[in-house]
Amino acid sequence: VQGDTNTVLAGALAASKINIKIIHIEAGLRSYDNDMPEEVNRVITDRISDYLFCPTIKQQEILFKEGISKDKIFVVGNSIVDAIFENKALSEKKSSILEKLNLQKNEYILLTMHRPSNVDFKKNIQEIFLALKSIYNKFKIKFIFPIHPRTKKNIEHFGIKIPEFIKIIEPVGYLDMIQLMSGSKIIMTDSGGIQEEACILNVPSVTLRENTERPETLDVGASVLVGANTRKIINGFKKMILSDKNWDNPFGNDVTKKIFKVIK
Repeated sequence: VQGDTNTVLAGALAASKINIKIIHIEAGLRSYDNDMPEEVNRVITDRISDYLFCPTIKQQEILFKEGISKDKIFVVGNSIVDAIFENKALSEKKSSILEKLNLQKNEYILLTMHRPSNVDFKKNIQEIFLALKSIYNKFKIKFIFPIHPRTKKNIEHFGIKIPEFIKIIEPVGYLDMIQLMSGSKIIMTDSGGIQEEACILNVPSVTLRENTERPETLDVGASVLVGANTRKIINGFKKMILSDKNWDNPFGNDVTKKIFKVIK
């Protein structure tokens, strides 16, 4: 199992009941926020796994402190690196999303927002939109927002008007998303995966969360945490727009080969 979704926990639990060994790829990530469903999934899956593949030393140390046997833990990097590099070239050939949306590279901001801590609260959505309006007024840069169904439903329920400078599009596939991410000047997101992918693609990000299970992106200067606070979002954006994008990818390389070697 890979990651922290409900299907990861379901697969791990089912396997544990019928004595099938469990390998958890992306093990040891922690936000220490149990209000996040993913945090519960991560912790339980790690406890019942037979092999735990960590992205970095940070996760290994977390698992050591939680009392998991050292014999089970391997630091290999994150397989998302392999996925990005394998599919980036393919996306350049197959995706025409930038042309379809009439976008030029480095001339737009990609926005994603789906986390309950943001979209389930009217005030938080309003704070975020207020910050984006201030950013737009100062920098005159367009926003592209592939809107999550949950987000769309809640915005409509709250009666919030989406600012006119934000271009709403339907959710897109992986190859299109890689092109949208790699062409963006800055990515503003509450997704841990996109926070990570932005770092790998050398695109600065502003993370619309109070905590993260990907602290490596903060350590190398690829992202900044701002929550749903208007002032913090604006200040975080101003900081990241000055980024030189020279950070090193902290998530490894040839990760799947390392995983396969351990399994073999």
